Amino acid sequence: MKRVRLLVLNAALGALDYKLATGIAVEAGSVVIAPLGPRTVIGVVWDEGRLPGTEVDASKLRALREVVSVPPISAPLRRLIEWTAEYYCAPLASVARMVLSSGGALGGPTTTTEYRLVEGAVPERMTPQRETAIDLLKGEQGILRELAEISGVSTGVLRGLVNQGVIEPVTVAIDRPYPAANADFHQPALSDDQMRVARTLVKAVEKRAFEPFLLDGVTGSGKTETYFEPVAEALRMGRQVLVLLPEIALTENFLTRFEQRFGAAPVQWHSSLKSSERRRAWRAISEGSAQVIVGARSALFLPYANLGLIVVDEAHEISFKQDDGVRYNARDVSVMRARFEKVPVVLASATPALESLHMANSGTYTKLELPSRFGGAQLPKIKLIDLTLHKPGAGRWLAQPLVEGIEVRLEAGEQSLLFLNRRGYAPLTLCRNCGHRFQCPNCSAWLVEHRLSRRLSCHHCGLEGPVPESCPECGEADCLVACGPGVERIADEVGELFPDARVEVATSDTLGSPERAAEFIAKAEAKAIDVIVGTQLVTKGFHFPELTLVGVVDADLGLEGGDLRAAERTYQQVAQVAGRAGRGSKPGEVLIQTRHPEAAVIAALADGDRDGFYEAETEARRDAGAPPFGRWAAIILSSEDEREVRDSATRMGHSRPQLDDVMILGPAPAPMALLRNRYRYRFLINARRSANLQAVLRDWLDVQDFPPGMRVGVDVDPYSFV
Repeated sequence: MKRVRLLVLNAALGALDYKLATGIAVEAGSVVIAPLGPRTVIGVVWDEGRLPGTEVDASKLRALREVVSVPPISAPLRRLIEWTAEYYCAPLASVARMVLSSGGALGGPTTTTEYRLVEGAVPERMTPQRETAIDLLKGEQGILRELAEISGVSTGVLRGLVNQGVIEPVTVAIDRPYPAANADFHQPALSDDQMRVARTLVKAVEKRAFEPFLLDGVTGSGKTETYFEPVAEALRMGRQVLVLLPEIALTENFLTRFEQRFGAAPVQWHSSLKSSERRRAWRAISEGSAQVIVGARSALFLPYANLGLIVVDEAHEISFKQDDGVRYNARDVSVMRARFEKVPVVLASATPALESLHMANSGTYTKLELPSRFGGAQLPKIKLIDLTLHKPGAGRWLAQPLVEGIEVRLEAGEQSLLFLNRRGYAPLTLCRNCGHRFQCPNCSAWLVEHRLSRRLSCHHCGLEGPVPESCPECGEADCLVACGPGVERIADEVGELFPDARVEVATSDTLGSPERAAEFIAKAEAKAIDVIVGTQLVTKGFHFPELTLVGVVDADLGLEGGDLRAAERTYQQVAQVAGRAGRGSKPGEVLIQTRHPEAAVIAALADGDRDGFYEAETEARRDAGAPPFGRWAAIILSSEDEREVRDSATRMGHSRPQLDDVMILGPAPAPMALLRNRYRYRFLINARRSANLQAVLRDWLDVQDFPPGMRVGVDVDPYSFV
């Protein structure tokens, strides 16, 4: 009899021991199905001696049921699972679940049934629901559940249309191969700087060894075309490439550029994929037939068969930090995956994270620079608009110099971009009669008015409701006032000032899928948009040659609150959005509205003094013991019972470790004290590099006795402090 220890995908169960039935052979990494009571569970056979647990008597062991017909999870990926769980204080099972994230890929048929409209067919009896479904499902194909989500009707309505022949079933081969990318399909002309950087990266791919690079290039310098060269080399060597992007909205733009270079689209991995598409991608990746994979942060944990290169584009982006579940940073974990896989990794950014710059300056990363824009394009001129001197009119948010700048571009047939990192129409709605403020009942947050959808929305829990006609507090009608601007309000102001201008709002609400992003890009490139009004979604990745003016509506917004990275994040966002201007042959201009032109970050933006800003920020971090010179972590307790969480936090505070190299602040109500109907208390831990932070956190938490309804979240290297 052979004993095996499984890592099962349930954090509460821990490691479980089984025996092998006759005729079943496994190896470390094999994905198996095992009995557990009256049901079965999926698990991964783990390396002997690497999972803790008490050895069960051999006579009590049950036999594994079967081995799933997928390649075993590789040793480098198993080591990454262990490292991620240890570093981020997360259960091993929770990390392993991200690897086996497509349940359909682990078994079942290789074909599935999808459905689509039959052209010209009409039902015997038309109802409003059927009419809606027929209108919204033109050109769509998917399983009934997915079509129901697209159309907003029930699956019962769709089944009725199937029975009447209006919707037809289609058999789809799930695991059909992807079109092959051709490394030499199109060879673009690169600048001398691009060629110098590309040769270095190509050599690193050829060496098949771990080497981390920081690709530091100004906006418009052609970083994408440069790292396409090592991608091409990996393809020639028959190896796989992973490219991580921070936003789904950027995917469509990247796909177009990739297909122009390699003649075929890469394999995608993100949350908008259908279940059949996820199965197809997962199996192709695990078997090695998927050549280049472009995806969101979760693509980092896929089981690549022959990985040869990792690229993290826009590597400074906070979207790479997962804020729930396993709270990992894909930028940092990508470096560790490259280390375990023994492959090069490229962190590409025009505004690198301070931690990445520190690693490059210390020699841990190799720094590669692209100091100028491609094709002779010039960086835009940046000017400040002091709002204490140029006050917008009553009910207005755009200062006169910015309005005049837009007018000049409209007359010249050029495009403008206005940036405000605040979705919706207004961040606060109140009653002018009694002062009532509309607050989310589930969160410590105001409801945001969205006039495009005519809803009040909480951006934290997703609660939505119609805007009432009268105040729910005093009953007064027509008394609600929108306070402060969001992008929709700025778009309305532009529409009032320039009635003939074609204005487009670009946020995660309007560009929430690759298809919507593609429509937006096509309109902008066809010059069917005059003024874009957007949030941080438009600060990166987009290239519109006719966009010559960028206006930052409120540069001080990001400096508000207690975010420890507020200055760095503000610099990155404003510098990135400024980089959208003047990327073609026409010069660009950036106008930054601010009430604090003397603030260090605003002055650095105006002077174009990135190095000076980073040096000052580095010294401030050094003095504060903040990353990269110290470590931060947060522990957040939450419960539906406010007294329960307060008492638990107080008891935990009494047992805090007393260490010279660890400072523990709290407990205190979290800035977002109520979130999704749960009360929250927070500890903030600051540790010197000499401390074993993870061991301190685990030892402290292990002695706690929390009530059943308590949730405990650990966030190592936090980016959000709410």
